Amino acid sequence: MLIAFNKPYGVLCQFTDRSVPPRPTLAEFGLPPDVYAAGRLDFDSEGLLLLTDDGRLAHRLTDPRHHEEKTYLVHVEGEPDDAALSAIRRGLMLNDGPTRPALVRRVVPPDWLWPRDPPIRVRKTVPDSFIELTISEGRNRQVRRMTAAIGHPTLRLVRLSIGLHRLEGLRPGGWRALP
Repeated sequence: MLIAFNKPYGVLCQFTDRSVPPRPTLAEFGLPPDVYAAGRLDFDSEGLLLLTDDGRLAHRLTDPRHHEEKTYLVHVEGEPDDAALSAIRRGLMLNDGPTRPALVRRVVPPDWLWPRDPPIRVRKTVPDSFIELTISEGRNRQVRRMTAAIGHPTLRLVRLSIGLHRLEGLRPGGWRALP
């Protein structure tokens, strides 16, 4: 079984939380029993999360040797210039080593994007913009660290796809079984 889930902002990618007070988890969304997250999205990231009951499939989706592409809509502070985007395309040096080259392009703010609760911080004197970024690795907070490395911190991060699996048509907290 493979499930596509649109993880809302502020939800953990697990079914339990021992924090006090407990934070929202996947248990609150009526997902089928015996599935678990194939990969992670940070607490403060949103979008496509795949869940499965198939350990081999989870391994194929998450093992870096398989180079499964993940595409993100990234709302950044400022407006990255061509040099900044070229640096991402070549690969960046992060504190844990170089990233693989990535695909990146500027995009207009999408009209389908749902409002975030709470809203992102807005600074009247600093512009913001959107990029679409595709990586084939998945280090901890990698996209956020990549945009920070080019001088444009991430304000909001929404995963749009993992390989051929897409977020399209799912509202936050919604899920569907995949073939």
